[in-house]
Amino acid sequence: MKAKLETQSLDVTPITVLKGIGPRNADRLARIGVCTVQDLLFHLPSRYQDRTRVLPLGALTPGDQAVVEGVVEFTEIRLGRRRSLLVRIADGSGHLVLRFFHFSAAQKAGLTAGVRLRCFGEVRRGPATLEMIHPEYDRIDGHEPVAAAECLTPVYPTTEGMHQLTWRGMTDKALALLEAQPERLPEWLPEQLRHRYRLPDLCTAVRYLHRPPPDAAQAELLAGAHPAQRRLVFEELVAHQLSLGRLRQRRRHHRAPVLNGAKSLRRQFLANLPFSLTGAQRRAADEIAADLQQHCPMMRLLQGDVGSGKTVVAALAALQALESGHQVALMAPTELLSEQHLRSFRAWLSPLGIEIAWLTSRQKGRARELLLTGLASGDAGLVVGTQALFQADVVFDRLGLVIIDEQHRFGVHQRMALREKGRESGTIPHQLIMTATPIPRTLAMTAYADLDLSIIDELPPGRIPVATVVLPASRRLDVVERVRAACTQQRQAYWVCTLIEESEALEAEAAEETAAQLGQLLPELRIGLVHGRLKAVDKESVMLAFQRQELDLLVATTVIEVGVDVPNASLMIIENPERLGLAQLHQLRGRVGRGALESHCVLMYQTPLSANARQRLGVMRESNDGFLIARKDLELRGAGEVLGTRQTGEMQFRIADLVRDEALLEDVRQAARSILQHYPERVAPLVKRWIGGREQYIDA
Repeated sequence: MKAKLETQSLDVTPITVLKGIGPRNADRLARIGVCTVQDLLFHLPSRYQDRTRVLPLGALTPGDQAVVEGVVEFTEIRLGRRRSLLVRIADGSGHLVLRFFHFSAAQKAGLTAGVRLRCFGEVRRGPATLEMIHPEYDRIDGHEPVAAAECLTPVYPTTEGMHQLTWRGMTDKALALLEAQPERLPEWLPEQLRHRYRLPDLCTAVRYLHRPPPDAAQAELLAGAHPAQRRLVFEELVAHQLSLGRLRQRRRHHRAPVLNGAKSLRRQFLANLPFSLTGAQRRAADEIAADLQQHCPMMRLLQGDVGSGKTVVAALAALQALESGHQVALMAPTELLSEQHLRSFRAWLSPLGIEIAWLTSRQKGRARELLLTGLASGDAGLVVGTQALFQADVVFDRLGLVIIDEQHRFGVHQRMALREKGRESGTIPHQLIMTATPIPRTLAMTAYADLDLSIIDELPPGRIPVATVVLPASRRLDVVERVRAACTQQRQAYWVCTLIEESEALEAEAAEETAAQLGQLLPELRIGLVHGRLKAVDKESVMLAFQRQELDLLVATTVIEVGVDVPNASLMIIENPERLGLAQLHQLRGRVGRGALESHCVLMYQTPLSANARQRLGVMRESNDGFLIARKDLELRGAGEVLGTRQTGEMQFRIADLVRDEALLEDVRQAARSILQHYPERVAPLVKRWIGGREQYIDA
């Protein structure tokens, strides 16, 4: 057994083969995904400290992180607000105080006058002289000079109970193992590609990043731009491309129903619309129509800015499936959004004689039974719903098309479960995924490389950009007067309440309180209230009243973020906008400016604002361009949150960062194509190394 462990690949060699890593530390490491020696080698430092030079005490300035050496002059316990141990050292050029708030009697006894210390820490300004608080230190015996560190000192992302000294010890052992047996970390990127893209070999890159030499460019390392980092980033991105490419190939072997309907319903639908499709809508609709006529399942991402008309394109796809005798399921992340889709589809399709079912988790009893019977028999051709659509008792007769709105809000298992609903008929349904979170094309082509991409990059004619102003909450009464002025001109307004707590109950309470206050300040206005804790029928009633202009002002929580369409609404107030991300703010603002009226959005913030919040609100004030806002959102929050992968388990990168590393993406795609074509035997090892068992989660 021992001989086998000494020769097996490091990706399957357990971390416990390294001396000093017992069951307790192994459990701690497993919590952050470090289970094998390869995992440890790919767990890279987040930053570095320069301990290669010993600085004279007289040369120190506040803010320095420095290695110093000196002789203890005196040690004392200082009583005050907090009891502390003070140790003053000197080196002939100056003095420094070491301050310890947590210390033992044995520690104090070891720091007596005359002892020579080597310390590392951050220099701060103290009451009397410069200080280091809780520095790392070693006692130096003898008078021979002690060598400084030979390389920059790594600082690792860690977990509770794992000290940096432990990390350095573990990685020292892992690097020694790699040095002795480099073949146990195989090189899967072909030499030809490494040469073409000027990438160092894997072992050299790993060693460099764990122990950079003293002259390493720290700024380059911190920016993730060093060639050694780019080497690992490149391989990880290639592995993801290959994984998604494999999923795309695998899908070609699945069978999907061929949906080549007679076009009669689609022609009638387009003729009834009170507007013409934009060029971008027609292009997207044609791409989807062509996919639906193929034998392999469509997997297409339809993205477009708020108000670009994605739902009309989705309706055309649904009609193509219905014309072909197949069922359609449209899944939305919230009940309110599913209700909005239901209203839109009923308004468009009822004149064509098409009945639309609605399924949510709140439906019970006889009504639910009848609906489920209709789906199982095929009598219900089109169903709109929430996550309730993928529950075990929901069975379809001939499910041909699944439409998923705002897909990043669903977990992978949810999407997979809905797709599996089509297997009863021996085929996999086509999937159309919609998002109103615009994603830059290069990023979308990487994050969703297994999907075909359609972009609606054109707004309907006549849309006037929403003018956005940013005001402090101290101007609240001015904002109330602005609402009064807008509503007395027969226009309508939204007032959106947000809370920092993730609590529907607290948000509802805040909205109710705001509605009551506004009712006192604006007694002449008809005010409605919508929040997540209202019954579906009550929400529906309030929203319909607002749409029919029976209400002037709608007070709401962020449940109205997507889906609500009231062309007469021309003013939106968002309280505490600093608590929301850019994408969510842009979605909320998209509820106004949906008609030909000049519209305004007021972002009413609480002071003081953080630098990040000030930047977000500035972007909102300056731009209505969803793609530009998406780019800024990516820069501020990172791809993991914007794409929804933090929550769902997909596209989790160990080293790569899709925003930072965007310049590599085109080379990565070319390299992945080359490996698929010329080195197919390397695909599986690369995918296994970087993605492992998570590949199944992406297949949804």
